[in-house]
Amino acid sequence: MSRITTTEPTWVKWTLIGTALGAMALVLIVPLVAVFWEGLAAGWNVYWAAVVDADARHALWLTLAAAGISLVVNGVAGIAAAWAIARFRFPGRSLLITAIELPFSVSPVVVGLLFVLLFGAHGWFGPMLAAHDVKILFAMPGIVLATLFITFPFVVRELLPVMEAVGSEEEEAARVLGARGWHILWRVTLPNVKWGLIYGLILCSARAIGEFGAVSVVSGHIRGETNTMPLHVEILYNDYQYNAAFACASVLCLTALVTLALKAVVEWRAERALKQGGKTP
Repeated sequence: MSRITTTEPTWVKWTLIGTALGAMALVLIVPLVAVFWEGLAAGWNVYWAAVVDADARHALWLTLAAAGISLVVNGVAGIAAAWAIARFRFPGRSLLITAIELPFSVSPVVVGLLFVLLFGAHGWFGPMLAAHDVKILFAMPGIVLATLFITFPFVVRELLPVMEAVGSEEEEAARVLGARGWHILWRVTLPNVKWGLIYGLILCSARAIGEFGAVSVVSGHIRGETNTMPLHVEILYNDYQYNAAFACASVLCLTALVTLALKAVVEWRAERALKQGGKTP
């Protein structure tokens, strides 16, 4: 492997490295340390009481439940969308790719308002839902729908370039040998793109756990019922329960750190698989 050489002086290199590390410390590390510091400022007993509080436990459960449902649904839908786009050419393909990117270009608050327009009491489907005693807004279904919309692109965005890079030769060979569609998917396609799929699911879970704007609009902020952990942190902070707010925020930080660790492991395993097998992971 050839070494990368530059003509810049050594002081330029170390200045750039120092600037990057300083910016990272200022923007990422210092706020992260501050969250844990403030959460533990009143002592471990206060910290633990805030974390195990009934409303906090329900908020955490609701957050993880919405994230889990998003992982399953977006995982399946992401595989289907990426496979269709990568393997077929059809009318509206470019429109589908653009539509997948829509959640990234629309404010989460606007997404929440969209669901209010659709499922609110005076929305398009509100009267019909009320007539059948079906509750979407200010309940878990609304939170799940908002989370699904916001997190949908992640799996597709990670799978699509991997599927295009891998190509369809192995799938075509399996088809010639008599393999059926599901067998090809499980035995050929998914093993070739598993690292991209895992990476997309990790990003999807991180986004789902931290989602605030869209969920804030559709949840109703009902304590012990529709508050996710980010909303619970906001309510505690607005009630001047600063230590409790930072304690619960530290739980979200821990999930973020776990996500980063998983992301790093997946990237390392993917690079290792690429070097050993000579294939795109």
